[in-house]
Amino acid sequence: MLVAYDYEEAARRITPADLRIRPHHMWRYRELLPVLDDDNIVTLGEGGTPLLHSRVIGEALGMPHLYFKDESGNPTGSFKARGLGMAVSRAKELGLNKLIIPTAGNAGTAVAAYAARAGMRACVIMPEDSPLTFMLDCRLHGAEVELVKGTIADCGAVAAEKADKDGWFSVATLKEPYRIEGKKTLGYELAEQFDYDLPDVIVYPTGGGTGLIGMWKAFIEMEQMGWVGGRKPAMVAVQASGCAPIPRAWENGESTAAPWENAQTVAAGLRVPGAIGDFLILDAVKQSGGVAVAVSDRKLIHYTGELAAREGIFSSPEGGAALAALVRLVEDGSINPDRRVVVFITGTGYKYMEAMETILSDG
Repeated sequence: MLVAYDYEEAARRITPADLRIRPHHMWRYRELLPVLDDDNIVTLGEGGTPLLHSRVIGEALGMPHLYFKDESGNPTGSFKARGLGMAVSRAKELGLNKLIIPTAGNAGTAVAAYAARAGMRACVIMPEDSPLTFMLDCRLHGAEVELVKGTIADCGAVAAEKADKDGWFSVATLKEPYRIEGKKTLGYELAEQFDYDLPDVIVYPTGGGTGLIGMWKAFIEMEQMGWVGGRKPAMVAVQASGCAPIPRAWENGESTAAPWENAQTVAAGLRVPGAIGDFLILDAVKQSGGVAVAVSDRKLIHYTGELAAREGIFSSPEGGAALAALVRLVEDGSINPDRRVVVFITGTGYKYMEAMETILSDG
């Protein structure tokens, strides 16, 4: 399910000019968000993140118009604050008080924090080999944490069973329609930051894919309201070669992605063997004229280091994966270096110190 609005009415109630005087956070787009009563908004100040013009890496690649959308400054350190802030707010409005989520890490810390803010209970199901930081973060926020052997797919099965048995409400990816509404604000922010002349290419690290799906929804909504023209960015979905169901499906010309066996990657947010929104991801990539690619852990860690050393951005490995993919696509001629390109940094690297140290110590 996706949330729909009366876009003609929305266009009468809000304009780009109105936004110029509103606070720079996610809730500036109130008329296009699903929470009906402002008293139900649960916020920690999410959204309003910077669009950074690359200097060093862009120059090295011959790309004068390379940008990084840095989500690491969000509450709980990642873009997940947008989606879970919205989901928890809507859950509060609907009278829910017990939320459960299967997670690779960042979504769990976000739901734990926002549930704490709302006075709700949260249960987080995560793989037992998740970075310790994520486990501690969730517990410190008061969430119940259950560790499961396997991947987020196995966590999803446990979460579904507990939801049915014990009355928890699942805020898992695409199990409810509101997380995408938070994530779509990424697209609205980009439009503002480019003065409603959308960039040519968006390179996005893709696990469950709600960010990519949400942005594509935002671009369509803005077109319906007359805020942007019909040209939309080419969407590049990036995964790790150890867990690459979307690129494999893309290369095979398939509209859905079969689950990936024995998924392994240091980028916890990309270890999603089977995205429930696979068909939506692949459709957005196809409609936009984009592509889906996979990069190795070695490459994504290398480019995580490049982001820190050359741009001052300490990204999670997912952001390193996005930059690694961009470098490959520029080198093979798939992306013209003169294009305006946005690489997404979806979270901070500080939660991945153990994983980074292990990879770097291996040479």
